[in-house]
Amino acid sequence: MSSIITVEEYRPTEDEPFMNERQREYFRRKLLSWKDEILEESRHTIASLQEDTASLPDLADRATSETDRSIELRTRDRQRKLIAKIDAALRRIEDGSYGYCDETGEPIGVSRLEARPIATLSLEAQERHERRERVHRDD
Repeated sequence: MSSIITVEEYRPTEDEPFMNERQREYFRRKLLSWKDEILEESRHTIASLQEDTASLPDLADRATSETDRSIELRTRDRQRKLIAKIDAALRRIEDGSYGYCDETGEPIGVSRLEARPIATLSLEAQERHERRERVHRDD
């Protein structure tokens, strides 16, 4: 009986050394999988937008189609920005800075990284940042 845990079964915990080799590999695979998912969705969108070029005779149908296209393109733009953040996170894994807060240098925490693998701020730093944004927005 082998007690070796594969990467697919592994879940990082707060009990082990932070950003050890297994955790870095786990988050690297998680980020790559997320990126592949987004790219696959993009390929489907491009294919459907190319197929959907037929002109619709009814103005209401045409307007609905244009609105749908606009929403889809905005979604793709957001996903393009997300891919850039994923790529930046992958670079941080390579250079050893992944998982550490950009502001404080403290560990971000495994649970936060599980929820938001592209996080660059600890929960506390993120909350401070959001409070400052709210204060400046209200001015």
